[in-house]
Amino acid sequence: MKLNSWRRKVALAASVILPMGLVGAGQVTQASATPIQQPGTAGTAAEPRYDLILDNGHVIDPKNNIDGVRDIAVRDGRIVAVAKSLNPKGAEQVVNARGKYVTPGIIDMHAHMFVGPANDYAAGWNSVAPDGFTFRAGVTTAVDTGSAGWENFEEFKTNVIDRSKTRVLSFLNIVGKGMAGGEREQDLENMQAGPAAEVALQNPDHIVGIKTAHYSGPEWDPVRRSVQAGEIADVPVMVDFGSDSEQRTIEQLLTQELRPGDVYTHVYSGLRRELGDDGRLNPALHAGRERGIVYDVGHGGGSFSWDVAVQGMKEDLPPDTISTDLHITSMNSGMKDMANVMSKMVTLGMSLEDVVKASTWTPAQVIQRPDLGHLSVGAPADVAVFSLDRGRFGFVDSFGFRLDGKEKLTAELTLREGDVVWDLNGIAATEWKPGRDRD
Repeated sequence: MKLNSWRRKVALAASVILPMGLVGAGQVTQASATPIQQPGTAGTAAEPRYDLILDNGHVIDPKNNIDGVRDIAVRDGRIVAVAKSLNPKGAEQVVNARGKYVTPGIIDMHAHMFVGPANDYAAGWNSVAPDGFTFRAGVTTAVDTGSAGWENFEEFKTNVIDRSKTRVLSFLNIVGKGMAGGEREQDLENMQAGPAAEVALQNPDHIVGIKTAHYSGPEWDPVRRSVQAGEIADVPVMVDFGSDSEQRTIEQLLTQELRPGDVYTHVYSGLRRELGDDGRLNPALHAGRERGIVYDVGHGGGSFSWDVAVQGMKEDLPPDTISTDLHITSMNSGMKDMANVMSKMVTLGMSLEDVVKASTWTPAQVIQRPDLGHLSVGAPADVAVFSLDRGRFGFVDSFGFRLDGKEKLTAELTLREGDVVWDLNGIAATEWKPGRDRD
């Protein structure tokens, strides 16, 4: 769905907006759900042949309203069947997923992956190489948020996007030099809507939005130029608001400057007056939700506070999208990885189905990629298999405070276009036995 049409739907048909701030599940399913193929009849000429069957896992596929035990079949990198029972004789490989949760490949909508020899995030050492830190958390699609700008996107594409097995997408920075740090990210002259929109239009398969971040001045130019670029390219804008001030407030950002469908990331940071002195959420957050602003976790190394997140759940303000803000600091501190952030949201009281939705189908809609985030027949075979472990687990926010939980998600298996790219305990591997022929 194009951003403009989504914006009109939000503005003119508020009755279909759910508490999550997005189109109702029934409406989406009616418009775009793919019929589920039933199993073939054994022994007939029409019997399908599969490369792999994920057998007997508990499938959670919010787009298709599936929450129950199913078999999933893969052929040539695509989902070709989803059914309560598929004939295992029709598959070259069968993976037993009994007792585990099977979801669409996870979409991490906020990460930094423009790794390189420089400092900071633009071709820098603070970013991380995607394939080393995505698959092991069930992530098959990761969106780099602003590491690259319109001046250096081609370098990012050549060195990272084109070389990664992970599907890497981009929110293009309104700053031409991207997240190059320091004064470079404060340079209003390097924030240009026209060139940013032009690069976005030239790369529709890779650029899914415009990003503004880290600005500390009083001017609204970074946000307004980002929105202008987003209007031209018909893509959403993501805002890391930096620090607000008397001249540039979170209230104005959420109720006037951003459009429905634009993204406010770091929603639980507490660094920009998301939480009032009275301990309650800033009313601007509720007003923004009613307008259709998308709220993203963007955990990061310094942007997730239990104070705000717990209060957000109390006031019925769960996130629309769950994401990591993956970089070298966050992954080695309280954030860790996407599975850990998803587990935190379960601990906060979100249902597992809602957590999966906020990590798959909802971000796919936000970035206008309806081909992703679901297990419909014909979709790319991007699949994650999780165990849900029960015990006592400590989850740490960005400020060093621990909250204990009783459940923790662990990525057991990840498929990217049908290929096994992560297998924690070898459930897709052939069991070794003495004398087994390696051929």
